[in-house]
Amino acid sequence: MLSLPQHFESITLLITHFNRSHSLERLLQTLEDLNLSFGEIIVSDGGSTADHFEEVLKQKERYSFTLLSTSMNKGLGNSINVGQDFSKTPYLLYVQEDFVPLPAFRQALANGLNLMDEESEWDIVRFYAFPWAKYPYLKNYKKGFSRMQFNLAPWYINHHKFYLYSDHPHLKRNTFSNKFGRYLETLSGDTTEMGMCRSFLKNHGKGLFYNDYKDLFEHVNSAEEPGQYRPVSQASRKLSGIPWVYNAYLKYKTMKETFSYVMAK
Repeated sequence: MLSLPQHFESITLLITHFNRSHSLERLLQTLEDLNLSFGEIIVSDGGSTADHFEEVLKQKERYSFTLLSTSMNKGLGNSINVGQDFSKTPYLLYVQEDFVPLPAFRQALANGLNLMDEESEWDIVRFYAFPWAKYPYLKNYKKGFSRMQFNLAPWYINHHKFYLYSDHPHLKRNTFSNKFGRYLETLSGDTTEMGMCRSFLKNHGKGLFYNDYKDLFEHVNSAEEPGQYRPVSQASRKLSGIPWVYNAYLKYKTMKETFSYVMAK
């Protein structure tokens, strides 16, 4: 059964794209199938190869989005900065091209926007996490969301507490960069994300996390358009089979991130 149209005039959908034009088309088509629309859709391309860029140009005509591009890859941070600078609406919904929204996302987005409209304290509303990196310290709030709680106390032992911010799908205010600064423009997406994580914490960012996040998005990478290889995550999963080694590794990670956070400006 086709859902009734749901239009979010106050939201710009910002999609970053690099060499995954089929994934981008899948995302745009899924949004159309879900009858979701926005005040504007921006696709910020980070210097894709000619074949992918030609596909994006075709999609621009089909889905009527604003295309921002660069002649060379300047990294994810640059793509986000460019998109944020161009946006004019009060809110930004950020989604990378390899995510696929599910039907439940419609209501979750409406509820998240409502909370941000009514409660000015929230800087970000998050809709997804990898299962092994879900934010570990949550306090149930309302409308299906929980508050993310950060604490440096040593009994908050999970190092994922430092990732209160995430590049996974989220809603934020257009003024986000005024409070937390611009994204680091480096070719390492992990470095860019960690830089914003530290800025978010240092500037006392507050956010909500959707409890049933697995119902909102699928993260889909095909063999033809694979995701970014993360050797640290791979190593972590291998160590998890040796409990005492894994526990020592996690304690090391927490100590390392605590030191980095304390020393960060």
